Amino acid sequence: MFKIFRAGFAFALLLIASTGLFAQPFRQLTINDFRGSPRANNRGVVAYTNCTIDFRFQATRGNDGYRLNFNVRLNMNTDRSWIDHSRITSPQVLAEILKHEQGHYNIAYLEQQEVLRTMGRTRFTGNYQNEAMAIFNRIDAKYKQLNVDYDEDTAHSTNRQQQHSWDVYFDKRIDYMPPLTANLNGD
Repeated sequence: MFKIFRAGFAFALLLIASTGLFAQPFRQLTINDFRGSPRANNRGVVAYTNCTIDFRFQATRGNDGYRLNFNVRLNMNTDRSWIDHSRITSPQVLAEILKHEQGHYNIAYLEQQEVLRTMGRTRFTGNYQNEAMAIFNRIDAKYKQLNVDYDEDTAHSTNRQQQHSWDVYFDKRIDYMPPLTANLNGD
């Protein structure tokens, strides 16, 4: 069960000042991203990746509705993410676990990017708070299911053939992702 902690996939929907769109660049996870302590009843789980998305925006009224400037921040919570080092028997096992956990981070990163792109091209009405939440919730549900599918298909990294298929999928999705541009809001 190498899952992103989605119950805590907390985001703050706050009306605060932000400047345009903000997203951090994609990155590779390392052993240093797993500083938390394994749970006592981890039910056979070797590692746990905890990411959160902080979702903030500021609304500006325009002639054709509201435009929202977004800050959608993906946080890798190193103090809540962990690896059970007692179950790591070789550098190869560690590399396989890190690769699988990278997949969970990739899913969170893809979600962040889709939220940014979808929100950036949406025209909002005076009901923008509910509209923005509905969009976020729809996208979040999609990626929660992708996370479940990932763990089921890979049998939590033990099915190497499926893990490889997912690795290729993630590489292609991230490599061919369109860049975020300053005119996502149509400016």
